[in-house]
Amino acid sequence: MKDPDREKQLIEAALGGDRQALEDLLVGVQDMVFNLSLRMLGTVPDAEDAAQEILVKVMTRLASFRGESSFATWVFRVAANHLKTCRKGMFAARPLSFEAYGEDIVSGRERDLPDLSGGVDRSLLEQELKLSCTNVMLQCLDPESRCAYILGTMFRLDSRVAAQALELTPEAYRQRLSRARKKMAAFLGEYCGLGGGVCACARRVDYAVATHRIDPAAPAFAGLPSCSYDEVLRHARAMEQLDQLSQVFAGLPAYRTPAQAAGRVRALMRSESFAAAVQDGGTGA
Repeated sequence: MKDPDREKQLIEAALGGDRQALEDLLVGVQDMVFNLSLRMLGTVPDAEDAAQEILVKVMTRLASFRGESSFATWVFRVAANHLKTCRKGMFAARPLSFEAYGEDIVSGRERDLPDLSGGVDRSLLEQELKLSCTNVMLQCLDPESRCAYILGTMFRLDSRVAAQALELTPEAYRQRLSRARKKMAAFLGEYCGLGGGVCACARRVDYAVATHRIDPAAPAFAGLPSCSYDEVLRHARAMEQLDQLSQVFAGLPAYRTPAQAAGRVRALMRSESFAAAVQDGGTGA
């Protein structure tokens, strides 16, 4: 939110019981929360669920916001703390590593598979696989490194803002980000065709369908309305140079929160049970 005075007014009004003010605050951060959730957890359904949980935490803990940072930075902190310890979702049950993912890429398991595109344009499926695969690659980083990488490379936050969100010193954040970039660059350079590696999305489309990574009948990413990260975070401006291979991630789209997910949060806000929960828990840390 650009205007700190307007932001303060909305927070005060929301704490006073103004539901429209609360909704305005949440609308301002919901795309940011959804995109961070998507990159941290790797799948759209898991991101929708986590984003809703985070927005509920933001609503019920609003009284604990002291104004020592921007509201967006505070929301990042709430979201990052939630996502780093999230034990739900596909990759919580099946953790990944760069070693295992690299082995899968060079295994040759995609050979001799029939055409499984179901008549869908293969170039669209290649794009779907690219977007899915980049999210999967992020899961190979440990949660702390993954969060630093996403904030620095995709959201392109100033290191001071990202450090505040992750409750680190700027130097510690930059070191964590640098280590994560080196790990990711090494993997991209060896394995990913987007970074000069051996893999090519076109070659692995049928294998991705066979292993349920993508579904030609219901693509996860094609139906999401995209936008730029500048639209998600208008106040954020990069102050650090991205290395060349990190541009693979920097160039990926951001997304609007799916309408169904946003609708569930609005419905919750307008319920009587939620109003009681906010009054009882609004002063929580």
